[in-house]
Amino acid sequence: MYSEAHLPELGEFLKERRAQLSPRTVGLPESGAPRRVPGLRREEVAQLAGISTYSYARLEQGRAPVPRSVLIALVRVLHLDDDQRDHLFELAASGESEPRRRPAQKVHPQLRRILDELTATPALVLGRHLDILAWNPLAAALLTDFDRVPEKKRNYARLLFTDPAFREIYLDWRTNARTCVAHLRVEAARSPGDPGLAALVGELSMADADFRQWWAGRQMTGLRMGTKRLRHPLVGDLTLDWDSLTCTADPAQKLVISTADPGTPSHDGLLFLASWTTDPNQPARDAAA
Repeated sequence: MYSEAHLPELGEFLKERRAQLSPRTVGLPESGAPRRVPGLRREEVAQLAGISTYSYARLEQGRAPVPRSVLIALVRVLHLDDDQRDHLFELAASGESEPRRRPAQKVHPQLRRILDELTATPALVLGRHLDILAWNPLAAALLTDFDRVPEKKRNYARLLFTDPAFREIYLDWRTNARTCVAHLRVEAARSPGDPGLAALVGELSMADADFRQWWAGRQMTGLRMGTKRLRHPLVGDLTLDWDSLTCTADPAQKLVISTADPGTPSHDGLLFLASWTTDPNQPARDAAA
């Protein structure tokens, strides 16, 4: 239960803190045009926090309680110190119950068996928020050594936007990156207030200007299949068709596979990469391994 007594005071606190920050402070580009009021605009704070401008405006107007996930995002976006953070939480809630936390996802056993069978086809299992739950050896050989990525950082969107080496693989990076943003936008609409998603959106908004722009654009149409072009240091340029198959037992998990037409240079490249890197006795890996 939230206490509404301090919501107007909380709104004033947010406005005051917003006025003390500049776009440069939070990693936003400065256009050079004069601003009507000092500090950040409402829409800029909302964008960085991963919520709508309308929702953030209601917070500053003292008209809405603040979910814990949004509070956590605002602490980061507004660069609050420990005392300011404590003050924000005190104003926001009294006797606030902890949000229900989703259990950590583990790859479904059936999907793991499929991965084990796919020796000549790169394949990943993606979970909520595009977390990488499992992969087969060819996917690691094609994209990156996922074992070297810390488990908490194994997220497809995070790698695509923040890992320079991963980013350089994609010849059509913008197309793939925008598809990731659209998928996250759909997930945000499906699970509003999800603290994990809010944290990821905030992190990527701070890290990448393209992500900020595309997230603000609110594109909602995600793709379930498409084509991607990669440049691999060993086998050269590849044009691969990708498709995603939803797990019936757990619709939050998707098997993403990449294939090429037989007889094409891209298909030959995958076969060569598979023969060069894949041990037939090596099973697929998952995030818990």
